[in-house]
Amino acid sequence: MKKDIKIAFIGLDTSHTIEFARRMVAPDCPVDQKVRGLQPVSCLRFSTPFHSEEGLNQRQKTLEGWGIRVTTNFEEAVAGCDALMLEINDPAYHLEYFTKCAGLGKMIFLDKPFADDLANAKKIYDLAKARQLKVFSSSSLRFVPEFTAACRKLPTPTFGHFYGLYGKPPAGSSIVWYCVHTFEMLQRAMGRGAQSVFVRKDAAGFTAIVQYPDNRRAVAELLTGTSIYGGCLHNKEQARPFVASTARCYTYLLKAIARFFQTGKAPIELEETLEVMALLEAAQRSLDSGKEETV
Repeated sequence: MKKDIKIAFIGLDTSHTIEFARRMVAPDCPVDQKVRGLQPVSCLRFSTPFHSEEGLNQRQKTLEGWGIRVTTNFEEAVAGCDALMLEINDPAYHLEYFTKCAGLGKMIFLDKPFADDLANAKKIYDLAKARQLKVFSSSSLRFVPEFTAACRKLPTPTFGHFYGLYGKPPAGSSIVWYCVHTFEMLQRAMGRGAQSVFVRKDAAGFTAIVQYPDNRRAVAELLTGTSIYGGCLHNKEQARPFVASTARCYTYLLKAIARFFQTGKAPIELEETLEVMALLEAAQRSLDSGKEETV
């Protein structure tokens, strides 16, 4: 029988740390949302603009109640772990902590978005490749069954329409921070090769038009005041609409993470993750310039 993989969380400013730990060890977690094979042993706590000290205190209390050690010392946090989950809500900290973790040579899940900008994303990518690290980064929306079913039924769409939440962060780019969910779906469905992005702003949020070779096109609606995600994939012969239920999105993503840690095989190539960052940055540039921007 295989032993559980010991996990160290890096970061406590996101609810994902709590939600992933809940599905691993919380006694009150519903059986159908439990994810086996992972044992969280520690969490590194540090402050960012994305959560208050009072909130961090409450999260620490929750983790400690589940038997997870919380510390502000990096070496103590990573001692004895088999794999790392970088759960940092503020993407401005991702390069710094990925660099610290890279020296350990362990498998890493880096929660979305990959970085705060494309330049830092490329530094993370280059470091991962230079160290031959096993790294996986993704939004949970990429694994929601309604969406993945649409992708299986129409694997090479000519056109794609995607919609989701536009959220405002305490610091940094709103598009990079939260529109990553919608752009993850877009990139997964349309594949690599995006050429340009044009973003139009209105009272409801933003609309991004992404151009591909061979007259293919995708549209992403980034909306304020809604938490519904969905879209439609289509070509000249058929259409595959979907609404992506987020009720179990943490569970779907954590199952993918568990398989990654157990097999060493990432479900997504880092090149795809890097293209998501390129799309996000091009969208931000287009929003700022009012012009179509190259990916």
